Amino acid sequence: MAKKSKGNRVQVILECTEHKESGMPGTSRYITTKNRKNTPERLEKKKYNPILKKVTLHREIK
Repeated sequence: MAKKSKGNRVQVILECTEHKESGMPGTSRYITTKNRKNTPERLEKKKYNPILKKVTLHREIK
């Protein structure tokens, strides 16, 4: 039997904005899912950045 598709739910990548601006090597990225129908704009969440050792703003890329 075929697997049903998840519909409007898509996988997105969140990348740290502060780390990108600092110019330090490496990146902090998280993978999560969102409902494309309910949130068509880019996702923004505060997540922990292990390189900077603090909570920073992560924005959706791609």
